[in-house]
Amino acid sequence: MASVFARNLDSYQTQEQQQKQTKVHVKVHKKRWISKGEKFLYSFFAGVTALASVFVISYASDLHSVNRDVQELQSQVNQKQVTVENLEAEVKVLSEPSRILQVAKENGLQIQNSKVEQANKVR
Repeated sequence: MASVFARNLDSYQTQEQQQKQTKVHVKVHKKRWISKGEKFLYSFFAGVTALASVFVISYASDLHSVNRDVQELQSQVNQKQVTVENLEAEVKVLSEPSRILQVAKENGLQIQNSKVEQANKVR
């Protein structure tokens, strides 16, 4: 009888353990690190930042090329100013009264009045 009681006890314990061991399956929603809305916002701001960067870089490139063109034009203006100054100095040298008298004598002209003045001073 003790063996029957022991068998019943074993079967009783196994049923009780089985009831305890039955697992309850619970669906657990894992919280995502970034939600869909956050992904959209991050993507939107990344796109806006990329477009702004492209705009700024293209604007800086255009500005650089315009500055380079301005510098080239400024150097051309400086060269022209030097040329003009050289020509003005040559005009002053060629319009001296002594030179005019010398050219007149070489061409056989005689001076009747001894007053020779520059043309730009005569009124």
